[in-house]
Amino acid sequence: MDRLRPRDLSLLATEAQTPVHNATVEIFEGAGSGTGLTHERLTTLVAERIAFVPRYRQRLQEVPGGLAAPAWVDDTRFDLAYHVRRSALPRPGGEDQLRELVARIVSRPLDRSRPLWELYLVEGLEGDRVALLSKSHPVLADGVHTVDLAQVLIDADAEDRSLGDPDPWTPRSRPGTAATTLSAVRDTVRRPYTGVETLTGAGAGALRGLAGGARRVAGITGALGGRTPTSTSPVTRPLSQQRRLVLARTDLAVLREVREAHGGSVNDVVLAVVAGGLRGWLMTRSESMGGIRKLRALVPLSVFDDELEATSLGSQIAGHLVDLPVGEPNPVLRLHQVSYSFKAHREGGRAVAARRLVSTAGFAPSTYHALGSRLVAAERSSHFDLSVTNVPGPQQPRYAAGARLLATYPVPPLMPDHALAIGVTSYDGGVHFGVTTDRDALPDADVLGQCLLEAVDELVDSARNAGSRAPRGR
Repeated sequence: MDRLRPRDLSLLATEAQTPVHNATVEIFEGAGSGTGLTHERLTTLVAERIAFVPRYRQRLQEVPGGLAAPAWVDDTRFDLAYHVRRSALPRPGGEDQLRELVARIVSRPLDRSRPLWELYLVEGLEGDRVALLSKSHPVLADGVHTVDLAQVLIDADAEDRSLGDPDPWTPRSRPGTAATTLSAVRDTVRRPYTGVETLTGAGAGALRGLAGGARRVAGITGALGGRTPTSTSPVTRPLSQQRRLVLARTDLAVLREVREAHGGSVNDVVLAVVAGGLRGWLMTRSESMGGIRKLRALVPLSVFDDELEATSLGSQIAGHLVDLPVGEPNPVLRLHQVSYSFKAHREGGRAVAARRLVSTAGFAPSTYHALGSRLVAAERSSHFDLSVTNVPGPQQPRYAAGARLLATYPVPPLMPDHALAIGVTSYDGGVHFGVTTDRDALPDADVLGQCLLEAVDELVDSARNAGSRAPRGR
């Protein structure tokens, strides 16, 4: 049997505190375009291509007594209609309504008794557009055996690439309790550390749950006694069950303009924008910037490193800790400080060029975001305040069932006690920010979206001012 590995077990254990599924909001042309995405076309497309990601028709089966890790088995009651769903906003639906709907959907955990993914086609968006919300657990897309479903649904052109009738699929019968137990015992004998891994993964999750509970009790006790929790980070807070979503978009051309004027990379500029946006947001909250000089971000990066787990995407994923200088008032100095933190990474020969990531087969940003979430969950022992995952995507239009993809926003999961996560995807000339926050811990999250755009304007103004002061050639 194909069993979960320790890292996957840890991901599942984390959900005792918070859902960790990834999500993506993609905006497409609607049915009025003649080639727009409809529920019928989407269902047909998934039916034709799900064979490329067979894990999306499998579910997890627990082992009695926890003798071994849960195993992947074919879902004998697989129902595509359950996974590919239809929803709608009151016409004409605006972005605020879409964000509220998505926030409610991503707040709900996935059903462990079924394959761990859902697709929602949301109709009624203004401008005759539709939204496709994909929601999947990161244990599905490990980048080794399975990629994200979106990677095989998106095409490079609008041509009809129908594969005809879906291949007939008959699920393998699910083993009974006796067979499952026997298989677990056999795997444990062959790999004596399997049982230890299972207990370690489950135990780590239980210990994290106890630690989280202890922190909450300490916080309540401290409040009753007139003391406040020890964490001073404005984005490190106990989580509720509900989420907020913030969406923001800017042009890739203006970020490249900043890079040309001040140096560094587009990724550096994106992180400087995040630092500036966080600074502006904190100032609206009347936070003392003298007390908050920096916020530490965990940034997943694609690297070449033979010591890390190989992926089918041609590179590995490693974490990089960056101190975002939110206390620095000068936007150019913020950018230079961020660039300097990546200097050793770029000079060490491990960095993967953005153009190589863009050339990955299929529409890979959603898979890279899933791998980033896996890394963030694994690195929770490292001290950081938030995660920022920036993935470069193709700069030419992409299509699903002939409908043009207009925008794509990542919706990263929150980790326990981390009330803010930021995902960024560049696509077709745009840079799309998806910000996930806890609804109760950060009730003013909407302000952050506007502050991110103001941080972009601040950097662009500095780049253009630098250009106007440059000496002119004769």
